[in-house]
Order: sequence, then structure tokens, then C-alpha cells
Amino acid sequence: MMKGLSKREVKVIAWLEFNNKYFFEISDIKRFFKKKTQIYDFIKRLVRKKRIIKINRNKYYLVPIKAVRGGWAEHPFIIADEICNSKDYFIGGWSAANYWGLTEQIPFITSVYTTRRQGTVKILSATLEFHRTTKKRVEQRSVVQKIQDHEFRIISKEESRKWLRSRR
Repeated sequence: MMKGLSKREVKVIAWLEFNNKYFFEISDIKRFFKKKTQIYDFIKRLVRKKRIIKINRNKYYLVPIKAVRGGWAEHPFIIADEICNSKDYFIGGWSAANYWGLTEQIPFITSVYTTRRQGTVKILSATLEFHRTTKKRVEQRSVVQKIQDHEFRIISKEESRKWLRSRR
């Protein structure tokens, strides 16, 4: 069960939800505070209360008020896009093959190829596995698609076919 919220917390959360800013940065909420320490204390409290989730160094995810018992799911492709700040990455592997309809296998882990990070991260209900790649590969192999009115980068259908053939 979530702990109670202060008046300021309700005000900031209401503003974020009203403006559909579920993924937000500190600069988005700066207007509600006089000092930086107030902002960081606010963030820490909401993380502890499970009202927000840290996505990367500068970005947070607001768990919507309509979420039942603090549980919420966001599409893994959107989470990957937000973690990578919409640049230098693409979705690949089984996730891309499933997206393009090349396999009926639904992956538990979303493969993200990026120039910046590697390793596995679990955020919300998504498990993301980061692999290193080059900027050249990102530019040559990926295309921009939309899901839930959110743009993301994914390996092209032809490149996904090639990847799938190499697996057999």
C-alpha cells in the first residue's frame, strides 16, 4: 500500500498527469521549488513511496494515480526509448522479429542495441537487455516506428529477417 502524499506532492503529480508527462526530468518540475535540495528531497520521497521510478540519471517515470496498488506497466519499447533519450539505439533480436511478425514467439526480454550501455535492467514490468553496437549500425539498420503515439527505433524488417536466418 502506498503512503500518503503531501499537498505539494499532490500538486506536482497532478500537474505532471494533467500535462501527460509520465516520463519527466527535474527541469520539468523545477517551477514548484525554490531550492535544488527541495527537488532532490521530493524525488527521494516519491521514489520511497513508489510513486516515481528512476529511469536514467536525469529521467523519472510517474506511476499514474489510476494505477492499482502502485503497479503499472508501460510498453518495453517506450521504456527503452526513454532510457536512451531517443537516440543512438534500436530494438533488435526476438523483440524486433515479433514486432515485424516474423515469429510468434513473444520474448520475455527486450533486446536493445545502443552505443552507450550494456547489461540487464528491470524497470516496471519490462526486462531490457542492453548490447553494445556502433553509431554506424544504428544509422544503417534501424527505422523509426510508432507505438501508442510514441516514436521508437527498431531494426528494419529486412535486417530482422537476416538476424532470424542466422539463428537457424
